[in-house]
Amino acid sequence: MLKAVILIGGPQKGTRFRPLSFEVPKPLFPVAGVPMIQHHIEACAQVPGMQEILLIGFYQPDEPLTRFLEAAQQEFNLPIRYLQEFAPLGTGGGLYHFRDQILAGSPEAFFVLNADVCSDFPLSAMLDVHRHQPHPFLLLGTTANRTQSLNYGCIVENPQTHEVLHYVEKPSTFVSDIINCGIYLFSPEALKPLRDVFQRNQQDGQLEDSSGLWPGAGTIRLEQDVFSALAGQGQIYVHLTDGIWSQIKSAGSALYASRLYLSQYQLTHPERLAKHTPGGPRIRGDWIWGPPRPMVVLSPQLGPNVSIGEGVTIGEGVRLRESIVLHGATLQEHTCVLHSIVGWGSTVGRWARVEGTPNDPNPNDPRAHMDSESLFKDGKLLPAITILGCRVRIPAEVLILNSIVLPHKELSRSFTNQIIL
Repeated sequence: MLKAVILIGGPQKGTRFRPLSFEVPKPLFPVAGVPMIQHHIEACAQVPGMQEILLIGFYQPDEPLTRFLEAAQQEFNLPIRYLQEFAPLGTGGGLYHFRDQILAGSPEAFFVLNADVCSDFPLSAMLDVHRHQPHPFLLLGTTANRTQSLNYGCIVENPQTHEVLHYVEKPSTFVSDIINCGIYLFSPEALKPLRDVFQRNQQDGQLEDSSGLWPGAGTIRLEQDVFSALAGQGQIYVHLTDGIWSQIKSAGSALYASRLYLSQYQLTHPERLAKHTPGGPRIRGDWIWGPPRPMVVLSPQLGPNVSIGEGVTIGEGVRLRESIVLHGATLQEHTCVLHSIVGWGSTVGRWARVEGTPNDPNPNDPRAHMDSESLFKDGKLLPAITILGCRVRIPAEVLILNSIVLPHKELSRSFTNQIIL
């Protein structure tokens, strides 16, 4: 039997995802029409022998998360449970803390997936590699260019055996063009090195605090504490993929991930893509309706790469491209929305233009990835996609360009390169 663990982090993470993460936990933000982690769950559910999926994080088990888990269990007919950490424990601390839950039933192996990645999740291929030559740790890797590799965990492999000989998390100089995708397959023996790190943390903490158990002992970083330490010892191997992959650290990267998933839907979920209908909107490329269908008036031009939530109203002559429109939003007549995310229940007035600047990978470099740079440079907001928070009202005939509008704001004029508080 197999299990899967999805690491969803907590509210102290995802600050670059604001103001969108004010309304829903980042792992539940809709990417290509479904919550971000549903893509992970779908991939895990398709692996033969999968018996249980565990979510580990520091979020409070609130109504949206509980409702999502209940719906996912019914849809995929699998036990899906959320295990809440008592404190943020890092990428490995939750695995060790809930080791008994993970190992219950004696799985032969378990997948570990970071929630903030977009991928086609080649889990079956990873399982075949593991069964052919079992090792405690199998990492999914992909390639990046020399400059961007510095933003990721870098892997030096033996090209014949694919053993990880050296691992450095976000190095200061070039190490390797193979990077860590944040998708793993572990054997039960992989928890033993985590125990060693926990015990070492506990001993180090007690040297500083004689009062007893050091509360930071449970914080374990898989990348620095385990992968870097065990590289070159015959325990960690890498499986390379040339499939789609991207991190989802910011709203801009969520928009790019939506495009990647929509491009996959032709093969994986054609039923999710909107179809041409007589008298309906003019469609370009891939785009998706949310159920139930929004109200569309006359002939807007939609696409490519558009995701529209439920209950959205789109007026006559609207142009909508490379954007996510969340449920309950209204785009009035002749608005233009490009490279933007329109928040829940927001309204864009007639003839208004909401536009952002995409930060897409270099199309001429097949190894390029999405940059996760800071929003600011020299105290100025860098050009990026435009984000309208929840229930924002944009008046008629204004321009909102490369800006972030916090929830519940009613604007009266145009803005460029600003955060509207």
